Amino acid sequence: MTPIHVIGAGMAGSEAAWQAAEAGCDVILHEMRPVRGTEAHRTGDCAELVCSNSFRSDDAATNAVGLLHEEMRRAGSLIMAMGDRCRLPAGGALAVDREAFAQAVTAALAAHPNIEIRREEVGWPPEDWANVVIATGPLTAPGLAQEIRARTGREALAFFDAIAPIVHAESVDLSKAWFQSRYDKGETEADRTAYLNCPMDAETYERFIDALLAAPVSDFKDWERDTPYFEGCLPIEVMAARGRETLRHGPMKPVGLTNPHAPTVKPHAVVQLRRDNALGTLYNIVGFQTKMKYAAQADVLRMIPGLEDARFARLGGIHRNTFLNSPRLLDGLMRLKGAPRLRFAGQITGVEGYVESAAMGLLAGRFAAAEALGGAPVPPPPETAHGALLAHITGGAEAETFQPMNVNFGLFPPLDTRARGRKAARKQARAEAMSARALAACDVWLGRRAAA
Repeated sequence: MTPIHVIGAGMAGSEAAWQAAEAGCDVILHEMRPVRGTEAHRTGDCAELVCSNSFRSDDAATNAVGLLHEEMRRAGSLIMAMGDRCRLPAGGALAVDREAFAQAVTAALAAHPNIEIRREEVGWPPEDWANVVIATGPLTAPGLAQEIRARTGREALAFFDAIAPIVHAESVDLSKAWFQSRYDKGETEADRTAYLNCPMDAETYERFIDALLAAPVSDFKDWERDTPYFEGCLPIEVMAARGRETLRHGPMKPVGLTNPHAPTVKPHAVVQLRRDNALGTLYNIVGFQTKMKYAAQADVLRMIPGLEDARFARLGGIHRNTFLNSPRLLDGLMRLKGAPRLRFAGQITGVEGYVESAAMGLLAGRFAAAEALGGAPVPPPPETAHGALLAHITGGAEAETFQPMNVNFGLFPPLDTRARGRKAARKQARAEAMSARALAACDVWLGRRAAA
C-alpha cells in the first residue's frame, strides 16, 4: 500500500493523519516547522493554537459547534480527545491549555506506529504521491501557495485574522475585577467562575473608545491593502469604527453578570478574560483581537478597570490568511477537480475555527484512507454538522461571494416540522431537534447503529 501524504500538521493535518492511520494506512505527515517558521506560530508542535485557546461552546444539544464536538468525539477525533484531556474551566465552552494540548497531540502522532513525521517544507506534491491531503492552513508557505494559485488557474482568496492579547493573571486588580461566567453557566464552581470580568461605566467606556479609535495600527504591505477581514474575528478597533456602541453589543456586552464590588450598579460594559493555561496564570482578553501597534496597544488596554497594571505575556497581532474558492475548485470528497489525487482540508478550504478545521481534516483523512484501502469514501449525511460544512464548501455556498464560515444551524437542511411557543422556546426546540437528528444520522454514518 502506498502511503498517504499529509502536508501540514496543524489542526486539520494532525486530525487527517490520525484518522488515516487509525484506519490502518501508512501516513507520512510533513510539517515545515521548526525548519521554517510562520508569522504566527512560536513552536514546532503539531496543532499549535495561535489565536484563542477556546474551541467555543461544548453544548451538543442546542449549539452547532458543540454538536460538531460530539460528532468528532464519536468519530474518534484526536483533536477532541486531547482537547478534553487538556481542558480548562470555561463555563459552557471548551477551552484548553494551549501548550499542553499541542504537546499532547504531537506526542500521540509521534507514538502512532503508522505515522512518520517529517520536518520539511514541501512544494507542489510530486506526481508519484498518489494520495495527498494538503492541510497547510491560512499560513501556507509562499512557494506552495504560489503553486496552488498557478495550478488552479484562480487566485486564492485572502483575509486578515487578528490575535487577542494574553495577560498575566497576577497583574489583574481583583479589587475591581471578579470571577464569573455569564449567567453563572457551568456545572462546577470552576466553570461558573471561569472568566475574569472588568467593568466599565459610561464615561470610562467613552474614553476607551476614543483612545481605541485614535491608536496607531499596523501598516500593511501594498499587496495586503485590499485584503478583507473575516467578519467573525474582527479587530476591536474595526468594530469600534462601525459605531461607538458596537463593542457594547459584542465582546463587551454587560449581560448575565453581577459585579460583587458594586452589586446594585449595572456596568455599562464588561471586558472578559478567559483562562489560557491549566495553572491559571495566563488569561486572554475575549474577543479583543487587534492590529494596534504594541506600545499603543498596551496603553489602551491598561485603560480597562482592573488592567491598569497589566503585564502582557503576548500582545495582539494580525496575520494574513489564505483560502481556496472551494465551491469552484473542490469536488464533494474535497478533491481538487483538476487533480483528484490531491485533497484539501482545514481552514484553507474556507471553514473558519479550530474545530471546523479539524473536522474537515477528519473527513479528508477518512476519505483518503477509504481510497487507499480500495473502497469508496462515504460522505457524512448533510443533516450532520460535518455534512453541513462539507456541503457548504463543496457547492452549497455561492462561489462569487464565498467567504470563510463557522458551523451554524443555518447550514443544515431545514426541519419538516415547526416548533410552537414563544420565540426563545421555538429557537431552543429547533436547535435540539436539529442536534438530535444530526447525532442519529452521524451514528448511522459511523456504523454505530443501523439505519431505520
